[in-house]
Amino acid sequence: TNSCVAVIESGAPKVLETPEGKRTVPSVVSFKGKEIIVGDSAKRQMVTNKNTIFSIKRLIGTDQKVTAQGKEYSPEEISAYILSYIKEYAEKRVGEKVQKAVITVPAYFNDSQRQSTKNAGKIAGLEVVRIVNEPTAAALAYGLDKKEEEKKILVYDLGGGTFDVSLLEVSDGTFQVLATSGDNNLGGDDWDQRIIKWLLESIQKEHSVDLSKDNLVMQRLKEAAEKAKIELSSVQQTQIMLPFLSMVRGEPLNVDFSLTREQFQLFTKDLLERTIAPVKDAIAESKLSLSDINEVLLVGGSTRMPAVQELVEKLTGKKPNLSINPDEVVALGASVQAGILAGDIKDILLLDVTPLTLSIETLGGVATPLIPRNSTIPIDKKQLFSTAVDNQPSVDIHVVQGERPMANQNKSLGTFTLQGIKQAPKGMPKIEVSFSIDANGILTVKAEDKDTGKQNNITINQASGLSEEEINKIIREAEENLEQDKKVKEEIEIKNEAESWISMLENQMKDDSSKIPEASKEETKKLIEEFKKLLEEKKYDELKAKMNQLK
Repeated sequence: TNSCVAVIESGAPKVLETPEGKRTVPSVVSFKGKEIIVGDSAKRQMVTNKNTIFSIKRLIGTDQKVTAQGKEYSPEEISAYILSYIKEYAEKRVGEKVQKAVITVPAYFNDSQRQSTKNAGKIAGLEVVRIVNEPTAAALAYGLDKKEEEKKILVYDLGGGTFDVSLLEVSDGTFQVLATSGDNNLGGDDWDQRIIKWLLESIQKEHSVDLSKDNLVMQRLKEAAEKAKIELSSVQQTQIMLPFLSMVRGEPLNVDFSLTREQFQLFTKDLLERTIAPVKDAIAESKLSLSDINEVLLVGGSTRMPAVQELVEKLTGKKPNLSINPDEVVALGASVQAGILAGDIKDILLLDVTPLTLSIETLGGVATPLIPRNSTIPIDKKQLFSTAVDNQPSVDIHVVQGERPMANQNKSLGTFTLQGIKQAPKGMPKIEVSFSIDANGILTVKAEDKDTGKQNNITINQASGLSEEEINKIIREAEENLEQDKKVKEEIEIKNEAESWISMLENQMKDDSSKIPEASKEETKKLIEEFKKLLEEKKYDELKAKMNQLK
């Protein structure tokens, strides 16, 4: 329903005001001739101008289009108009170009919806460096990541058009979404509609006229309803005065009604009750009990309604934390995340996922993955490896990052050597390699000879070290070279297997020479020569066929 932008200023998050001096901007786009209007001006013509688009977030990530002035627009394009407007006024406020942004999305958004959000940012001229879950952003804004102990947080988010409830666990600066629930068709707009309905019924009763088909009247009623709803959050009664609302039987119609908070709560009671089931569902899905919840956060302007706050307290047994403006809390959290990524905020641990696959180089230059990309951190992974030649005294551990199958095609992060390996035929020593990424995104790679207990390790700060653009380029290159890379990797695997066969056959000839009949010796020698010749001539298909026969 609304958008909000914040920046880090002198180490603290700060909301930037709109050109109208407001702290949020309606997410509404209106088309009028060649003019594209965004924000409050567009909202004022939501009813009167049919070429006005709102609640576009509900369509993001779908193929659905919206039509204005006979032209079709994708949800990304409409979202981009809103983001461009925000970018423009943010630049005026901060006095410099804004090129990068952190954008928040509901926790339930799927990959397609998240990608579409990034695309909207791109169209608006923004590099979206991170997409953050809205409940996580709210928790960041409240500084809950800085608490030492583990916390369970319930986030009750009642926006203009949707209702979401999320349960988070925050521990050591890492956020985990335990459960989400909600209602995509329930929001503050529904409370406004009930006031509009009440006003229309009151006008009908008092003046015997139905004004529901008059667009200008409906626009004024909509504005009056929203104003009344806001006022009833702080007062027990509000006066709705609309002079010259319409002409009825040649006379100007002046409206003057009094609405109490009690009346309002009575005719919206069923809307409020619709939020109960999602809260209970989320708690059940998270497998937590009410006593496990340490903190309750309210997000969205509609949570200012006293009835909402009372219900949340009744449901959870906890007084909601109301210390931050619910309209702004998510944007403030997004700016905290931006500050972390820009290096301006250093005392908060980074919530992250591994942007690219982390691997080690193995025989033939192959990159063997240990931690796949998009793994949530902290994470630990272990795998056993061995030596490539007989009596190998040491192994080099080369750590790489990227999506290509060959180590030299990826970004090298570091190398270290494990010395003192017990002398043994190749393939016999057991070398355990472990990758560990902590909550700070710091990678530690350790190698240990399981026979001797000898070990060594390397610590790599910022396991990414790449911009989003570089990450995308790496992923794109991996996709473009998929077939070629597959072929190269397969050839190396065939080569490695053939060399293992040669080594095994030569060892058999050496160890059991006296027991092997002459005819078999000749046959084995011939097979070894054939393998070596095919390897030299790089005839990998023939090699593969030969090995399959032997199996």
